[in-house]
Amino acid sequence: MSESTFHYYSQHAQEFADATLNVDMQPLYTPFLQALQDKPNSQLHILDAGCGSGRDALAFKKQGFQVSAMDACPEFVEIASNLLNQPVQHARFESFDHVAEFDGIWACASLLHVEHRHLSSVMQNLEQALKPKGVMYASFKHGQGERMHGERHFSDLDEKGLGQLLEGLPSLDAIKVWVTEDRRPGRENELWLNCLLRKD
Repeated sequence: MSESTFHYYSQHAQEFADATLNVDMQPLYTPFLQALQDKPNSQLHILDAGCGSGRDALAFKKQGFQVSAMDACPEFVEIASNLLNQPVQHARFESFDHVAEFDGIWACASLLHVEHRHLSSVMQNLEQALKPKGVMYASFKHGQGERMHGERHFSDLDEKGLGQLLEGLPSLDAIKVWVTEDRRPGRENELWLNCLLRKD
């Protein structure tokens, strides 16, 4: 995450949390949860990577999953910790070093702030944190290249760009790739690239 992006979220964390907390994400949860190994929810451990407000981690926790969450922004860590009523790890993707700990990793609208040149190594860090046959969900603004939107840096991806990224990540197989409209009211014209990846 660029310093300007980090600064933006530090300054606007509560505003961003308030604007996104009640967005209905169930249509995206469903394929992710269906792809996890066939075990009782209580035996599956999900990491919300770049958790923001903690909205998604809370949704998984309410369904009985074991849940961990992390974020690079201290303000989001505090907000999510209060929402989840449990500790949230303060960490950046680049320094995340867990090994074979999670059945699923949920990286919703978080990896899109990683500079493109760092995406492969960050994805390798997350892949290392997955158990064998674990599943990762990630989403990016649908497009090509890197751009600044105000203070925030975005690495956009389309299907071709995702394919090129995965060529350098042979342990991750794409099991589903699809495009959706933004789930926030009034933002339906914004498109997202969603992908489900399984650790081979």
